[in-house]
Amino acid sequence: MKKYLLIIIGVFLAMILGASIFWSRGNQHTQEDIKEKDITSLQQYKISVVELPENISFANEEVPVDLYYVRESLDKELTVNTYWHSSTLLMMKRSSRYFPIIEPILKEEGVPEDFKYVALIESGFENVTSPAGAVGFWQFLKGTARDFGLEVNSEVDERYHLEKASRAACAYFKDAYEDYGNWTLVAAAYNAGKRGINRQIDRQKEEDYYDLLLDDETERYIFRILALKTIFSNPEKYGFNISEADLYPPIPTYTVTIDDEVPSWADFAKENGITYRILKNFNPWLRQSYLKNRSGKEYEIKLPRKEHLNYEKQ
Repeated sequence: MKKYLLIIIGVFLAMILGASIFWSRGNQHTQEDIKEKDITSLQQYKISVVELPENISFANEEVPVDLYYVRESLDKELTVNTYWHSSTLLMMKRSSRYFPIIEPILKEEGVPEDFKYVALIESGFENVTSPAGAVGFWQFLKGTARDFGLEVNSEVDERYHLEKASRAACAYFKDAYEDYGNWTLVAAAYNAGKRGINRQIDRQKEEDYYDLLLDDETERYIFRILALKTIFSNPEKYGFNISEADLYPPIPTYTVTIDDEVPSWADFAKENGITYRILKNFNPWLRQSYLKNRSGKEYEIKLPRKEHLNYEKQ
């Protein structure tokens, strides 16, 4: 009996050993397959160095791309915005909706079209609020907004009014251009303030943006504009395969003029066949759910054409 028991135990141990060897070899083979697949995937996914433009300008002012720190600064921002896919892609989509509003205003005001990228890098075309309290697409501070004719109070904040804020920004640009005679410095001053730029001009005895040593944010400012301008001019070259159907389309609107109190914007929206949410989306400068309007001032309320609110099925 003992003899048979020992034989059974031996066979059982042999089976376990065999299974262990088989599993080990199979697992090794699987790991090798995975490793080989990973290497193949890495070879297929190539991260390439971005190609810098040989010549580039901002507002028809040439950029000295041969100067080593200028070239490296442009390379940095072009690389960041090329490989920061989600952010750049979303800015492309939103730009299709808002550039057509901003471009004609810049043209009417005599400001170079490249300044549309100022609004883009300031806000990404979202109504964000900065830590310093700047708001809207153009990121106006309250005092500066009032200086350039925008109404800012608890009920109405025209920093959120794209058309009016765009014209106020143009007024700022033209005012700064009278001081500098140079659009690149005008754009830098929009970021750092004229006082900040003037201080550095006096300190460093230089009057060219590319010759000045500025704080990191202003140092990057023009190059961020140049990077997006370069990518937007040739998206495919920088890996962005985007079709016309992928872009956010402009939504046609009409205006309703009011010069009286509006007790409830929700009721106003319903009377005009839209929701309160849609009303506020198209008029983000209306900051309350009502408008007292004691002065009887005229306001133009932008309303969307309802037939354009839904995407058409492709």
